[in-house]
Amino acid sequence: MFKYTPQKQLSLDGFRAPFAAGLDPGNRWVRMAQLLDWDQLAAIYVKRLSAGNGAPSINARVVIGALIIKHLERKDDRGTIQAIQENPYMQHFLGLDEFTHKPVFDPSLFVAIRKRLGDREFEEMNVLLIDRALGNGKKAGKKPGKPAAQGPEARPEQPGGQPSQAGKPTENSGKLQMDATVADANIKYPTDLGLLNESRELLERIIDALFAGSGLATKPRTYRRKARALFLKVAKNKKKTKKAIRAAIRQQLGFVRRDLATIDRMLDSQPSALDRLSRRQHRQLMVIHEVHRQQAQMHRGKVHSIEHRIVSIHQPHIRPIVRGKDRRDTEFGPKIHVSLVKGYARVHQIESEAFNEGKRMVEVVEAFKAQHGHYPELVQTDGIYMNRDNRAFLKAKGIRHTGKPLGRRPKEGLGKAQKAKLKKERAERNAIEGKFGQGKRKYGLNRIMAKRPDTQRSMIAAIIFVMNILRLSQDFFVLFFKKVASARNFALPKAPKGLAAPYRAGFRLSAA
Repeated sequence: MFKYTPQKQLSLDGFRAPFAAGLDPGNRWVRMAQLLDWDQLAAIYVKRLSAGNGAPSINARVVIGALIIKHLERKDDRGTIQAIQENPYMQHFLGLDEFTHKPVFDPSLFVAIRKRLGDREFEEMNVLLIDRALGNGKKAGKKPGKPAAQGPEARPEQPGGQPSQAGKPTENSGKLQMDATVADANIKYPTDLGLLNESRELLERIIDALFAGSGLATKPRTYRRKARALFLKVAKNKKKTKKAIRAAIRQQLGFVRRDLATIDRMLDSQPSALDRLSRRQHRQLMVIHEVHRQQAQMHRGKVHSIEHRIVSIHQPHIRPIVRGKDRRDTEFGPKIHVSLVKGYARVHQIESEAFNEGKRMVEVVEAFKAQHGHYPELVQTDGIYMNRDNRAFLKAKGIRHTGKPLGRRPKEGLGKAQKAKLKKERAERNAIEGKFGQGKRKYGLNRIMAKRPDTQRSMIAAIIFVMNILRLSQDFFVLFFKKVASARNFALPKAPKGLAAPYRAGFRLSAA
C-alpha cells in the first residue's frame, strides 16, 4: 500500500502555508539575526559610500546579510538571490518586514559589492564579532577593536605582563594559535607546455581579430594545425619523457614567438588596429609577452622556477606556492596568515606571493594585545615560527610557547606531568588545522571563484567571517542550555574522562 497525490489535484491557490501564524523563533536564521550587531556592521559598510553623490544605495543590512547567506549556503550569485526569494526566514534575516517574491537586488551587483566590501572591511567586522563573543569591550573598558593606550602616559611594561590602569602589571592570559595556508584559486593545474599552448591559441584569435578589418588580401600564416598536432602528440602520451616535454616546449615557444612577431608587424603597419581588440584581448597580449619571456628564460637555463612566475593567463597575479604537503607539494592561490583564539579566527595577511609566516608572528601577538588588552599566556605554533628573534620576543613578554627548546637536552629533563601538559598543548594547535579544513571542505576556501586580486581577498575574508558567525551561534546555543539547566537545578551526570572538553559539555547537555 502506498500514497500518491495526482497531478490534477495540485493547486497553487489551495496550498496552505503555515507562515500566516508567524515564523518559528527557533529557526537558525531568526536566532542568527538576533546575535549580530547589525548597526555596527552597517556602519562599517557605509564608510565606503558617498553621502551626496550617486543613486540611493541598497539597504546595508540586505547587502551584508546576502553575503552571509551566499557563503553560508555556498551558492553562486544567482542562486543566492533565488534562495532569498523563496525563503521567508532568509528575508527576515535581511531585515525585511514582509515577504516578497521580488529579488532583493540584481545578482550582478555582487561583483560591485565584493569590490566595496574588501578584506579590510570584513576584518573590522570580524573584530567586532569576536569582541562581542568574548566580551572584550566590557572587560577592557574600551571600544571593541581599539588598541590599548600608548604614549608618555602609559607606564613602562614589565616582564610577564603590561601595566593596567591601577599601575599593576596585567597577567598574560589566553591561548593564541597561528598558522598559514593557501586558498586555492579556480584555475586548471598549470604546466609549461599547457601554458604555452593556451598562449598560442589566444594569439591566433588576436591575429584573426586584427585581420578582420585590416583590408589585407591574405591572412598571415600561423601554422595552427601543425602546432596543435605537435602539442597533442605529447599531451596525449601517458608516459611523457623529460626529453619529449623539453622538445615540445621548444616547438611551442617557436610558434608563440612567430605569432607575437606577426602581431607586432600588423600593429606597426596599422596602429589603429589595436582598437579592434577587446579590453580582455589587449590584457591577454601583454600577459603572453611576459609568459613567453619567462618560459624562454627557463628553457635556456634548464630550470623550472623563476621569480614572479605566471601560471595563469587569465589570473596572472596567481603564483605557485610550495607547501610541502603529502598529496601535492605546490598550491596555486593566495596565501593567508590566520590566528585562532577560542575557536574564532582572524585573517592577518593575504598575499599572492609566498611569504615566511614566521617573520609575522610578532605582528599577530601585538594584534592580540591590541584587541584583548593583554598578551597571551601561551602561543601554539609549528616549528617555522620558532626562530631566535621570535623566541627572544616571547621571553621578554613572559609568553610561553610550544616550540622545542634549542641546544642539547637537559640531563634531568621534564617531569611526567610537565611532559603530559606540553603534549596536550602541542596537540591543541591542531584546532587551527581543523578550522582550515572546515573552510576548505564546506565553505569553498579551497576553490576561490573570484578572479580579481581584490575580490579574491574579499571572498577569503568573508568565508572566515561566516565561520566565526557559526562559532558564535554554537557558543550561544551551549550557553543558553547551560543557563536553562542551572535554572532548573538539573543534576547533570559526569561525562567520560576520555572525551575532549567540547564533547564533554555536549554530553552533559544531551544527558540533561
